[in-house]
Amino acid sequence: MADAPEGEKQLSKKELNKLARKAKKDEKAAEKGGNQQQSATMDQEDYSKDFYGSYGLVNSKEKKELNFLRVREVNVANATKDIWVRGRVHTIRSKGKNCFIVLRQGVYTVQIAMFMNDKISKQMLKFVSSISKESIIDVFATINKVETPIESCTQKDVELLAQRVFVVSSSAPKLPLQIEDASRRAPTDEEKNSEQENQLAVVNLDTRLDNRVLDLRTTTSHAIFRIQAGICNQFRNILDARGFVEIMAPKIISAPSEGGANVFEVSYFKGSAYLAQSPQLYKQMAIAGDFEKVYTIGPVFRAEDSNTHRHMTEFVGLDLEMAFNFHYHEVMETIAQVLTQLFKGLQQNYQDEISAVGNQYPAEPFQFCEPPLILKYPDAIALLREHKVEIGDEEDLSTPVEKFLGKLVKEKYHTDFYVLDKFPLAVRPFYTMPDAHDGRYSNSYDMFMRGEEILSGAQRIHDADMLVERAKHHQVDLAKIQSYIDAFKYGCPPHAGGGIGLERVTMLFLGLHNIRLASLFPRDPKRLTP
Repeated sequence: MADAPEGEKQLSKKELNKLARKAKKDEKAAEKGGNQQQSATMDQEDYSKDFYGSYGLVNSKEKKELNFLRVREVNVANATKDIWVRGRVHTIRSKGKNCFIVLRQGVYTVQIAMFMNDKISKQMLKFVSSISKESIIDVFATINKVETPIESCTQKDVELLAQRVFVVSSSAPKLPLQIEDASRRAPTDEEKNSEQENQLAVVNLDTRLDNRVLDLRTTTSHAIFRIQAGICNQFRNILDARGFVEIMAPKIISAPSEGGANVFEVSYFKGSAYLAQSPQLYKQMAIAGDFEKVYTIGPVFRAEDSNTHRHMTEFVGLDLEMAFNFHYHEVMETIAQVLTQLFKGLQQNYQDEISAVGNQYPAEPFQFCEPPLILKYPDAIALLREHKVEIGDEEDLSTPVEKFLGKLVKEKYHTDFYVLDKFPLAVRPFYTMPDAHDGRYSNSYDMFMRGEEILSGAQRIHDADMLVERAKHHQVDLAKIQSYIDAFKYGCPPHAGGGIGLERVTMLFLGLHNIRLASLFPRDPKRLTP
């Protein structure tokens, strides 16, 4: 060992170790300082600036060739793929260097995850975290299979690892209702007394309808109106396959189509006209024109001041008319078969939507039998009397009695759908054919779902003289329906038909509590907007 230089004290082993530890500590401090400096540099430098932002106003200034994947297609089969997807920000939460978004597209949702790293800057994370709910965004991301299912999304087995995020259309930060609240199942009477349920907001019907655009974004609303579209589609397809022809009937007419007072009168140049309560007269005139089988789908107007769960002043009518050979049951049975075929199609093709509606509005599955149950009016009266209901032979059914009869039919015949045949003549319109064997009754029928009427129909009078007689009996102004009467002066086949309320079928098939939920923008005596 060399001698220490003269004048310098030789360090002990303990002191040497202490110096070594200090040198190591200084080295670590220098390294940490370098990392902090590097981190500060990263914070200052936005290396993700080209990967996020807003498109601004999309006014078709340029074309972009981006291939978007639908959210329903974001699944394990496409795992590891880089894709573009567009949707609404359903929920968003951020904490520290992480951000999670639930992206919604119609009834489908998927989780988007973002983590601050060398590709996603602090500024990008901050921008994405500030996007308001219900904004529409484009996301470029990698589909990643997850080990634990994401129960809050429809796409449970995957998530999207975002690389780019662009705002297509921003939402106002304050919403008049929250989509989560509008999607929540209304509490039962028992649950209303529970503290837990009382803490959860539930949107009432008026708030929904006042802010209908937001309410329509819920999974339930999408499901309801997809089912309703399916009803129209199947109605058309079934009737087309049976040889029916779709016609378009006028909605502005010269006289009330039902001969009653519940009609909207409108100015028509120097005179007055009416909004059609039914396409009835024009369906019949088409039959007189030898079309044999016709149907029409369109708006119907009723000036009824009824503020009930099942009445509206404007609704969509599914109407059909058909010539027959000798008996109106040929038509009645055809209509009943069309409806049961339609119900089967809905249950086969729209089960996901039916389940989605049931999650928010629980109801017993709709039941029907084949062939459909046909109950004669006198037999229905007898059944009601057996259960202590006081009702006359020729008395019409009130709404509560209809509901009660539906309950009795369900208990006895295990069906929610049935036909009630042979209504009293006195309670039917002037163009209804009287029964050939008992003048108190008529060749008319109603069809019911869950104890509520969804169709009213009958054999029509096709003899001009008899039609005039019945019109006079109902005090209908003959001058205003002369063209209708004239249609039967030149020979017309015997015929029958009926009119179905689209919204009622939707409501009752799904077991909804109010018809307004089954109308895109409902109209009633108190609501004319939006």
